[in-house]
Amino acid sequence: MAIDPRQQRGLLLAQAKRIKKLTHGKWIVPSATSNGGYVVDTDESTCSCPDHETRAVKCKHIWAIEYVRKQVTTPDGSQVVTETMRVTYAQDWPKYNRYQVEEKDRVRVLLRALCQGIKNPVQRGRGRPRMPLADVIYAATMKTFVGMSGRRASTDVNDCMGMGFVDKMPSYNTIFDYLERPEVTPLLSTLVKESAAPIADIDLERAYGIDATGFSTQVYRRWFDAKYGKEMKESTWVKLHIAIGVRSKIVTAAVVTDGSLHDSPFLPQLVEGTAERFPMKEVLADKGYIGIKNLEAIAKVGAEAYIPFKSNNQGDGPELWRKMWHLYSFHREEFLAHYHQRSNVEGVFSAIKRKFGAAVRAKDLDAQINEALLKVICHNLSVLVRASHELGVDAKFWRGTAVAPIPEFVNDRP
Repeated sequence: MAIDPRQQRGLLLAQAKRIKKLTHGKWIVPSATSNGGYVVDTDESTCSCPDHETRAVKCKHIWAIEYVRKQVTTPDGSQVVTETMRVTYAQDWPKYNRYQVEEKDRVRVLLRALCQGIKNPVQRGRGRPRMPLADVIYAATMKTFVGMSGRRASTDVNDCMGMGFVDKMPSYNTIFDYLERPEVTPLLSTLVKESAAPIADIDLERAYGIDATGFSTQVYRRWFDAKYGKEMKESTWVKLHIAIGVRSKIVTAAVVTDGSLHDSPFLPQLVEGTAERFPMKEVLADKGYIGIKNLEAIAKVGAEAYIPFKSNNQGDGPELWRKMWHLYSFHREEFLAHYHQRSNVEGVFSAIKRKFGAAVRAKDLDAQINEALLKVICHNLSVLVRASHELGVDAKFWRGTAVAPIPEFVNDRP
C-alpha cells in the first residue's frame, strides 16, 4: 500500500527539524523551505500552513507531530521511530536516457528553426552593417543554455557556426549590448510563446497553472538606516511570471518584472498570451491571484478559474464571484481535484533553476529581464525535445499568422 506523500514528508520533517511544544496540544513545526514555522493544534487537528487551510487535509506538519509523539526512548537511550515506505514512480528509462543524451544537439536544431522567424530591423543612417538579429538571439540563447558567461560560451557559439546554425559569429560584447536593449524584450516574449506552439498543435493542454518566482541578481541596494546608525544593503531580484500547460510543463506565456511588484496584476496578460495559441478550459492559481478582475479575464477566454479564496473573503459580490465562492466553499473536493494540478508550476520553476541557474548574471535591469526570458526559451526547447520522444511532437514554428515583432532600436548602433 502506497504511503501518503504528506506522511512521507512529515517523517522527514520530524527527523530533520526541531519541533517545539508551546502549550498543551499546540506545537511549533518549522517550515521545510524557509526560516518560519507553523502552529499545529493536535486537539483540533489543525495547522496554520496554506496546504491545510486550502485543502483541509492532514498536512506534513500534522504528520510530523504524530511521528514526534510516537518516538519512544528505550532504557539504553536509543529511539524507535515509525518506519515508512519511499514513494517511487515509474519511468520509461530508455526514452528518458535517449532524450537526455540528444537534448543539446536537438536544442541547437530547434533554436535555429525558431530564430529563422526573426527579421532584421531597418538600419537608419550610415555606419557598419548591424549583426544579423537572428544570430545574436541564437548566440544569447545558447549562452544561457550552457550556463556559462559570455566569454566562456563563445566556444559553444563558434561550434554552432561551424554546423551552419549561425551565419555570423557575434562577439560576447555584442550579445551583452543587445540584451541591455528594452526593444528586444517584446521579441523574446514572442519567442517564448512561439516555442510553445508545437504543443498547441497536438491539442494536449486544457488546464494551465499560473505563478511567479524570483531570480537573484548581483546588484545590491544600499541605504543608511537611522535607527541602527549604519549602512544597510540587500540583494535585488527580478520576478518571473509564467503560465504553463500542466501536462506538458511547457511555458505558454511569460512576463518578467522588478522583484518588488505583486503577482496578481499580471494574470490577465498571461491568460491573454496563452489564449493566442492554446484552447483554455481551466486556469489554476494560488489565493494571491483571487480578485474579480482576474476571474473576469479568465472567463473572457472561456475558461473556468480554480483559485482558492482567502480566509477573510466573503461570498457577496458579482455573479462570477458568487459562483466560484459556492464551488470553493461547498464542493471542496471537486475544487481540489482540479486545483492540485497547480503544483506543476513549482516543478517548472525547479527545472528552470536547476538547469539554467537560479540567478541572472546581468547588472542592468533590462538585461536581467531579457536573460530571464532566455531561460524560459531554453526550458521550452528542452520540453519539445522530450515531447518529440514521448508524444511524437514534430516541432515546427511560425505557422499560420504568427510573426516575430521587428524591434525599432532607439540607439541605432551596429
